[in-house]
Amino acid sequence: MFRNIGLIIILIVLPFLTQGQIVGKWKTIDDRNGDSKAIIQLYKKGDALYGKIVKVLQKDKQGALCEKCDGDLKDKPILGMEIITHFEADDDGVYKGKRLFDPEQGMTFRGKIWLDPDDESKLKVRGYLAFLHRTQTWERVED
Repeated sequence: MFRNIGLIIILIVLPFLTQGQIVGKWKTIDDRNGDSKAIIQLYKKGDALYGKIVKVLQKDKQGALCEKCDGDLKDKPILGMEIITHFEADDDGVYKGKRLFDPEQGMTFRGKIWLDPDDESKLKVRGYLAFLHRTQTWERVED
């Protein structure tokens, strides 16, 4: 009987524990044309946030290699590639870092990532190049 009560409590509390968490899977949405491109797994190493491509959604890009990349990433598979490296949270829950990588362009940007305050199923991802920036809205993917 007590096991059932514990299970019921876990099932009730678990959805609330996952709200407000940036860790998980997110579907990238191209801010220019609205196309879904990939699923990114965001995860923590210590206090830092990292992200890698775990699924390519565009049929014509599945199995794609990073042709525009330089160095060790040149011609490596995009699937499995780490695109967010060592982003740290500030007091407001905004993660900032110096390596937000776009394998399509083969470019690295400074970045900022935060949950949409109006809808925690959406993630704002902003890349900076000098004083210019672009922001995409990614959507949470439930397992």
